[in-house]
Amino acid sequence: MEPHPEGQLLGPAQIRELAGRLGVRPTKNWGQNFVIDANTVRKIVRQAGVGPDDVVVEVGPGLGSLTLALLHTVDRVVAVEIDPVLAEQLPKTVAELAPDRADRLTVLHQDALAVTGLADPQPTALVANLPYNVAVPVVLHLLEMLPSLERVLVMVQLEVADRLAAPPGNRVYGVPSVKAAWYAEVSPAGKVGRNVFWPAPNVDSGLVRMVRRDPPVTTASRREVFAVIDAAFAQRRKTLRAALAGWAGSPAAAEQVLRAAGVDPSARGERLTIEEFAAIAAARDADA
Repeated sequence: MEPHPEGQLLGPAQIRELAGRLGVRPTKNWGQNFVIDANTVRKIVRQAGVGPDDVVVEVGPGLGSLTLALLHTVDRVVAVEIDPVLAEQLPKTVAELAPDRADRLTVLHQDALAVTGLADPQPTALVANLPYNVAVPVVLHLLEMLPSLERVLVMVQLEVADRLAAPPGNRVYGVPSVKAAWYAEVSPAGKVGRNVFWPAPNVDSGLVRMVRRDPPVTTASRREVFAVIDAAFAQRRKTLRAALAGWAGSPAAAEQVLRAAGVDPSARGERLTIEEFAAIAAARDADA
C-alpha cells in the first residue's frame, strides 16, 4: 500500500483485518461505529481548523483512523478510549503506520465522562467521532472540565448535530442547544453519509463546530442557570410560568422572577436565549 503524502491512513481492508486480529466487534453498548474512509477523516481534521500548535483530545478513537490523520497535522493527541483492547492496540497501530509521530500520542484508558483534567500541555481542541449514545454529555462535560478547549469539531448522529446547533425558536431547540450555547458559538459543519462507517449505522451523521466564548454575564452560577434550563424543558409545551413553578416554589413566584428578568411569563422555553435563562437564574438570586 502506497503511503499517502500526509502519512499512512487506515483503509477499509486494514480496519477489518485489524478488528479481526483483535477479535473486536463494534458494540452497540459503547456506540461504536468505526470510520473506514480516509477522505472523511481528512475532512474532519480540515473542518476542525487544527494545526501544528494544537493539542487535541480525541474521544473514542477506536482503531485509530482519525487519530492518524490528527497526528499528521497537530502537535499532540490525547486519545480517551473506554475499550481496553482498543486502548492497548492504538499506540501499536500508530507506531507501525506513523513511527515518527508515535511519541506525540497519549492514550488514556478511561471513560471520557470521568475525565476531570489532563496533564500539561493543556488541550486546545476536541476532535472526535463520538459514540452516539453519549455524545451530548461528553461534549458538555469536557467543555466544563477542560477550560483550555478553544474549539470543538465532533461527528455525531445527524439529529443530535441539528439539536446542538439549533437556534432559539427552532423545532429541535432544547436542553443540548442551550447548554452548548453557554460555552460556545455552535454551528453545523456538514453531513456525513452512512457508508463511511463500519458497521454502517441506520442513521446519517453530522459534523458540529463549536468555538469557545465567554459565558453570559450573570450573577448566577452555571449550575443555577442549567437548573432553570432543565426545569423549562422538562415540560416544554407549558408556559414558563407553569414550567418553572416547581423550580421557583409556585406559579406566582415563577411569574415574579420572570418579570424581574424581563421575560414574558407566557413564553415557552424554546424561545429563550442562553442570556435570558441566565437572567432568570440571576433574578431569582436577587429575589432570595
